[in-house]
Amino acid sequence: MDNKMIEALGPLARLAGVWEGGQGVDISLVNGQEALTSFHERIVFDPLGPVNNGPQVLYGLRYAMTARRLGEKDAFHEELGYWLWDAGHNQVLRCFMVPRGVLVNAGGDAEVNSTNLHLSAEIGSETYGILSNKFLHDSHKTIKYILDVSIHDDEQFSYKEDTQLWIPAKEAIFHHTDQNSLVRLE
Repeated sequence: MDNKMIEALGPLARLAGVWEGGQGVDISLVNGQEALTSFHERIVFDPLGPVNNGPQVLYGLRYAMTARRLGEKDAFHEELGYWLWDAGHNQVLRCFMVPRGVLVNAGGDAEVNSTNLHLSAEIGSETYGILSNKFLHDSHKTIKYILDVSIHDDEQFSYKEDTQLWIPAKEAIFHHTDQNSLVRLE
């Protein structure tokens, strides 16, 4: 990656490449019961840009993530999306979808040299929001998404994620959480 692209990616520059981590912990609902799952994930971040959106210019990372329970071959979770840097507004964005019919557009303030990123989205927001398919909207509605990322150096980053689900049958909010620490392969 050339120096111009590194500068244009702002705080996302250090994430470009291929990452893996086998220390993942997922706390979710399985058949209505809270379950803890240990997992391994692989994330590929490919630089892109510029994306000219009128006067707004974005640079970013196209990404694909796959998570597998430890000891299993098949993925239990996948994501496709984009991490974007809006230098003109000091915003980091993460736009992604999961093959359950959920779309998230999360964002937060950042500086060009930030190593800690905080992004969020809420249902109903016209800027950083969440959409779900009809079944999930009625049974396990995602109402809030919070992500904290710590970029430790050029070789390691970690994250903690809290996806808050409204469960009408229980009249309660469930915190579906994920966390992992990943190391650079390439």
